[in-house]
Amino acid sequence: QVQLVESGGGSVQAGESLRLSCTAPGFTSNHCAMHWYRQAAGKQREWVSTISPDGYTTYADSLKGRFTISKDKSKDTMYLQMNNLKPEDTAMYSCHSHSGRVCTFDYWGQGTQVFVSS
Repeated sequence: QVQLVESGGGSVQAGESLRLSCTAPGFTSNHCAMHWYRQAAGKQREWVSTISPDGYTTYADSLKGRFTISKDKSKDTMYLQMNNLKPEDTAMYSCHSHSGRVCTFDYWGQGTQVFVSS
């Protein structure tokens, strides 16, 4: 069964850092992009960042400079380094990717909770 499994969430104070991981066997080396999303309580899911198959990265404008997406093909894992965390970063963070010839099959992890206190 295809699985994306997030880890690394937790409770931190504002200004601290966390690194999220998404273990994704088979996804880090395929021809499809990988993404991080987040959803705060009572709000819509929000796109955070994308890494292309060849490593090109994009970020939500509000997160540029604080968040860094990366992947390690040897470990089948994607990461999200989050620095200088703010209370508004509190959310459930999920990884998302695809498979198929034109990347039309979607897969989501269960998410990992991040809580940032002021």
